[in-house]
Amino acid sequence: MSYKKYHIESCLEGPGSVFRNVPKNQLEILVQNHSYAHYRKGEIIFKEGEKPLGLISLSAGKVKILKEGVGGREQILRMVRPAGLLGYKALFAGIPFSATAIALEDSTICIIEKDAFMSLVKMSPTLSLNIIKMVAMELGFSDSRTISLTQKHIRGRLAESLIVLRDTYGFETDGMTIKVYLSREDIANLSNMTTSNAIRTLSTFASEEVIAIDGRKIKILNTGRLEKISALG
Repeated sequence: MSYKKYHIESCLEGPGSVFRNVPKNQLEILVQNHSYAHYRKGEIIFKEGEKPLGLISLSAGKVKILKEGVGGREQILRMVRPAGLLGYKALFAGIPFSATAIALEDSTICIIEKDAFMSLVKMSPTLSLNIIKMVAMELGFSDSRTISLTQKHIRGRLAESLIVLRDTYGFETDGMTIKVYLSREDIANLSNMTTSNAIRTLSTFASEEVIAIDGRKIKILNTGRLEKISALG
């Protein structure tokens, strides 16, 4: 297997990929019409206002999707794991990107040529249904987060964000440490709060033995309690 082919196969066959169960002879169209690119931690993959040149799928690494709000304050809209798609709404709508994507760690993306991807969408009912399901789930998640970030109190928002990180990236081998290491600023931007409030609330959770903190590593000690805090808002 070539290095290039390894990356596209990670995008096509990874858990949660919209291309899963699509016949291999159809996927060959994408294998023959893609490129890949590497980004170091902190590098911008695409910026709000740029035009998409193809479908972007994350082959390896972790990515945050964010939008700049009033006064330059960032809001993290979504976290992406391998096989996840980036900026697909702009591609489908034929408009510039509405948000910015930044690598949270060293990451690799596949860029599938737009015409090749669209031709496969037209010929594959399986892919079309997978995309519809993905978009519906993303819309449901977005609606739920909008309510949470505007109506929950600080504790509820932060607890929910930790649950989102757990559900997106899973745990390390200890089964407790969330497998992504965010700065306090990123946690704040994911939770719609100031960095100082995020630091203070994390410390409170730690004192209550809901979580344990070691630098950027966060270990969930009491899952039931964390979920209850999130649910109570």
